[in-house]
Amino acid sequence: MSEKVTIKVERQTLHLPAIALRGLVVFPNNLVHFEVGREKSIAAIEWAMSNNSNVFLVAQKRMDTDEPTHDDLFTYGVVAEIKQILRVSDDLVRVLVEGKYRAKMIDLDSDGKFLLAAVQQAPVRGAKEENALQTDALVRTLKSVFDEYLSLNQRLAKDVVFAIVSNDDPVFLSEYVPANLLLRYEDKQAVMDENTLTGRLEKLIELLRRECQVMQIEKEISDKVNESMDKNQRDYYLHEQLNIISSELGEGDDTHAEADEYRRRITELHLEPDSEKKLLKEVDRLAKMQGSNQEATVIRTYLDTCLDLPWNTFTEDDLDIVKAQQILDHDHYGLKKVKDRILELLAVRKLAPDVKAQIICLVGPPGVGKTSIARSIASCLNRKYVRLSLGGVRDEAEIRGHRRTYIGAMPGKIISAMITAKSQNPLILLDEIDKLAGDFRGDPAAALLEALDPEQNNTFKDHFLDIPYDLSHVLFITTANDLGSIPGPLRDRMDVIELPSYTRVEKYNIARRHLLPKQLELCGLTGKVTLSQGALYGIIDGYTREAGVRSLERTITSVLRKCARKIAAGETESVSVTTSMLEELLGPRMVKPEFLNRDNAVGIANGLAWTSVGGETLPIEVQVIEDGSGKITVTGSLGDVMKESAQLAITYARVHAAEYGIDTEKLKKCDLHIHAPEGAIPKDGPSAGVTLTTALISCLSGRPVRGDVAMTGEITLHGNVLAIGGLREKSMAAYREGMKLVLIPKDNESDLYDVDDEVKENIQFMPVSNLKQVLDTALLKTPQPMPARRTRARKTKTPDAILPPADKTPQPGVVC
Repeated sequence: MSEKVTIKVERQTLHLPAIALRGLVVFPNNLVHFEVGREKSIAAIEWAMSNNSNVFLVAQKRMDTDEPTHDDLFTYGVVAEIKQILRVSDDLVRVLVEGKYRAKMIDLDSDGKFLLAAVQQAPVRGAKEENALQTDALVRTLKSVFDEYLSLNQRLAKDVVFAIVSNDDPVFLSEYVPANLLLRYEDKQAVMDENTLTGRLEKLIELLRRECQVMQIEKEISDKVNESMDKNQRDYYLHEQLNIISSELGEGDDTHAEADEYRRRITELHLEPDSEKKLLKEVDRLAKMQGSNQEATVIRTYLDTCLDLPWNTFTEDDLDIVKAQQILDHDHYGLKKVKDRILELLAVRKLAPDVKAQIICLVGPPGVGKTSIARSIASCLNRKYVRLSLGGVRDEAEIRGHRRTYIGAMPGKIISAMITAKSQNPLILLDEIDKLAGDFRGDPAAALLEALDPEQNNTFKDHFLDIPYDLSHVLFITTANDLGSIPGPLRDRMDVIELPSYTRVEKYNIARRHLLPKQLELCGLTGKVTLSQGALYGIIDGYTREAGVRSLERTITSVLRKCARKIAAGETESVSVTTSMLEELLGPRMVKPEFLNRDNAVGIANGLAWTSVGGETLPIEVQVIEDGSGKITVTGSLGDVMKESAQLAITYARVHAAEYGIDTEKLKKCDLHIHAPEGAIPKDGPSAGVTLTTALISCLSGRPVRGDVAMTGEITLHGNVLAIGGLREKSMAAYREGMKLVLIPKDNESDLYDVDDEVKENIQFMPVSNLKQVLDTALLKTPQPMPARRTRARKTKTPDAILPPADKTPQPGVVC
């Protein structure tokens, strides 16, 4: 095609620049504006404007065709005059055109800069006079259908409505109505392709009736949605409308593929028949719902949770006893009896693989390694390890889950742990089980009964799952600080292993082998800082007092931080910490000598007590005030049971006064004051009876009490000594304070088996059955004058003694 195109008229044929329209049909006698972006279309408009030519507007059959040819365009279009153009950008032009007459495309040249069409005018054949009545009837019918259309669609512009209603010209209506109503461009082109006026009117009536039917269905759907929608559920409106539309159009199969996938996964699990039936029933419910339905979301969450559980998925146990012992010895120093008990458990499982899993309860003071022991057991067995913290759990639903009827329902901690483990035989650690608490929402300890009972947990039913799940292969390990805080029925299902307090030597070895290397690596000081043996013992003796090693680790970290500061500041390249440097790094010693009868003294006896964090020493003081009225005063935050023990001691002293050279007449007239130091700490229990009696007889008789003797035991009215509890912890306290002899009840002699070997090597234990044996051993023979006042006797600790801190902050109550 040449640069300049000359429009020739041959046999009523015109050669005009053509514009292919996407989704738009222009009718004669109508003003239309549209945007043009294709290069050929812009070139056609520019050529027509420069040559004062009309253009041929024709719709293309497919909207996604970028370079249309003759076959891509409809045959009939309209010859239009360009009224106005506006260049929006370099590649976009907005055009206003007016349709002049209908034309038929004879040929199309698409090889030039723009499309050049050969067209012939194609007017619509009018109605014959004999068909005038038919044409009038069609016009009336068209207007009647338009009235129905208008009642369903009231968004038409008023000028459009007025033009249609006020005009009866069939030619005008056949062009104006399709040009101004919201019809599909294919339907408008069908009207354009009609060659007769009656054919056009009939086509328009057919199209309007179909549109009326579609809008009527839309109105019915909208009415149904409004009827089913609550006033407070406006946000739910769009979802419900989509559901009803899909239902009306028969498109409700959007969840079938999803349901088939769930059904396949459930079948592959080979579950129990009842469980499989219940899950498949939920899948069938899902298949009947729309994907956007909220209930469908709940069902998906439920099925995903059930399928995420490890059904019939196990890890193979590693029951190599030698390897297990190596792992335990590498991870923990000491704890020989605990390790032996764990190795025995592994041996039984090796010989009897089908034995039901036992519930192990590790009981001991904080910081002695209960949690780390559980992790080591999982490593020995090659099992998955999951830890659940139960401290402060008050709601039963946290253990057994919430029912699905509640919004935001979820499974309980046990099932969530199984999902995390991805194995049906993991090791689950229930940490701090003694810290469970019940309230109006239920008792979580009672909820644990089914999960921990080997006779029941093979059919454990979580409220969320509502199908039985087998927990019998799980190895449950629990930890607690105080066994007495665990409810009896729950404690009865556990095999209790007690972890004792660490001795001074054990703390040193733990610090040297584990704590110090770990903190050196964390602080980036490996090879730059060393701590001498004396420095470690100095930290243990002078800056920490605890049953475990947590405070010891924090103190070591504090020392390393101060060393790191010196190295980072460039003051030195390495630091070797010695005993003499501790006060410079940590300040004055925090652990001061406790009020103890370290010398032979009158009226002061060293008792032993048990606390939740280990054993403690409990000195008892007695002072006699002459010329009194026989009044007895008891101070030191003593509980009722301990006050009763004081009454028993006084009665014994009065009955046996002659045996110990006590003036009975003088005893009647003097006042007695019994005191347990550190009065801010509550104290109670019967095992201080021996100590109370010894201090009282010493004060009244003037015979000193040996300073290297500690004692414990409950007394009766006739002077018998009864058994007590917590001997291991109490003996550890005596060893820590440098005692040489400990008097214990005869009935507790068998408990010496559980006392640490290091303690037994350094302390002599003397079983006694009555108070006479106690007094003969603890009291020196030579009476001394009864002093009016006493002062605290202190003695510097021996090198092997571990002294308690001077911190007077109220501590947990002690039990004598």
